[in-house]
Amino acid sequence: MEELQDKYVRFDWAIKRLLRQKANFDVLEGFLTVFLGEKVTILEIMESESNQLSAEDKFNRVDIKARNSKDEIIIIEIQNTRELYYLERILYGVAKAITEHISLGETYYKVKKIYSISVLYFDIGKGNDYLYYGQNHFVGVHTGDHLQVNVKERDAIVSRMPAEIFPEYVLIRVNEFDKVAVTPLEEWMKYLKDGTIRPDTTAPGLSEAREKLKYFSMPPKERMAYDEHLSAVMIQNDVLDSAKLEGKIEGRAEGRAEGRAEGRDEERFSIARNMKQLGIPVDVIVKSTGLTSGEIETL
Repeated sequence: MEELQDKYVRFDWAIKRLLRQKANFDVLEGFLTVFLGEKVTILEIMESESNQLSAEDKFNRVDIKARNSKDEIIIIEIQNTRELYYLERILYGVAKAITEHISLGETYYKVKKIYSISVLYFDIGKGNDYLYYGQNHFVGVHTGDHLQVNVKERDAIVSRMPAEIFPEYVLIRVNEFDKVAVTPLEEWMKYLKDGTIRPDTTAPGLSEAREKLKYFSMPPKERMAYDEHLSAVMIQNDVLDSAKLEGKIEGRAEGRAEGRAEGRDEERFSIARNMKQLGIPVDVIVKSTGLTSGEIETL
């Protein structure tokens, strides 16, 4: 019975099927509070062209867009397999979210702050950490200070940092996490990686997840759909891993062939060099080694 209680739904499935419901916002709010480093309260899950569920949706792309109590937009995307130009894609998604929430004729002051959070189950590049933050900063080339932009707000001139306006990007590299879960952040990373949650967890959102994301609490039909989802993810990853392995094998084979060819060329040059030193005519060396007279002259 303990084994049944300890099995939880993966976060990508939960976001797609369960965490859109207002009754489960506390799980999502806990996740965002931990990874953004401040208390987050969700007002609503928003629909747009980029995150509507449809029969054509790819299983490895899960988007959710929420509006928080500060009237900011938060985009969460989970990617199970590698996609080319991923950084360009999240930039496009942020730009689209910005334009979706400002009407024609409104002032630029209405532009909303966007948070883009990517949970990645693939290697996006080289790096030693499992969590990366990125944002636009204007830093003095000579002074190193951060520029504050003066704006007019309610008939008063106030200073505003670019960080208050420009989007923030969070990249969570799940597969790179290999620590013992001690902090709330590490506990969330543990859950994202292998679906386990400590019974005594106090991490925001995870105690709620223990109650609301139990695998065996789902109806049989929902469990079947979830199992099919996991199988699809595993199959696609196996296909990609196999293709990567085949590429490495082919690369090694090509490298060996190139190495052998280079070795043969070096051997021919060595023979030609020795024959030339012995005073053997160039036309004889050409016939013996297959080198051109021009190549032999340079020896």
